[in-house]
Amino acid sequence: MRRFMHQNGLGITIIACFLVIWLGGQTTSGYRTYNHDRVLDDKPTISFVSYLGTAHFGEATFENWESEFLQMGMYVVLTVKLRQKGSAESKPLDHELEQDENPKLHQFDPDAPWPVRRGGAWLAVYRNSLSLALFALFTASFLLHAWTGSREYNYELASANSAERVTTWSYLTRSQFWFESLQNWQSEFLAVAAIVLLTIFLRQHGSPESKPVHAPHAATG
Repeated sequence: MRRFMHQNGLGITIIACFLVIWLGGQTTSGYRTYNHDRVLDDKPTISFVSYLGTAHFGEATFENWESEFLQMGMYVVLTVKLRQKGSAESKPLDHELEQDENPKLHQFDPDAPWPVRRGGAWLAVYRNSLSLALFALFTASFLLHAWTGSREYNYELASANSAERVTTWSYLTRSQFWFESLQNWQSEFLAVAAIVLLTIFLRQHGSPESKPVHAPHAATG
């Protein structure tokens, strides 16, 4: 067990933090907020399990997930070609890294992943699989945000005794949807800018996200 935790401690800890904050924090507080609003509207409260199927829960979840997957996907793609002098998050300015090496040169390596040994279309997809996966998750979250957002919007209209209703696709054209999305997108890119630029001058001893404490500010990567 100690060896397993040593080898997987980072992933386990991050996933545990995610579940505690999402289910124990966001979902619990969202459930109470939702029932509070229902009481104000003279409607019966619902159970916690029932809340997990509401648009209120789905919209709050997916509008945040979409921004996370967008910024990670964009960051992965942008760091292929773009550099930032002095940043620990940038590739070096004057030479390539192992990540830039042509994977076809390792087709016959016995430990290479199967798509590398197979080559062809499998390799073409695999060599971009990280960004493809992140953008696929972004697209799924984006559409789920639109779907749950339209349901929540229609619920609010019904509560206000309005006969108006919107579809998922028409909700995509409304300023409310883009306000919900863009307020998260901008914060994600601000956070990425912070880590890219702060690592030029600031350090964290022992972290792979930081340059060595003794490294000069101009050192890149």
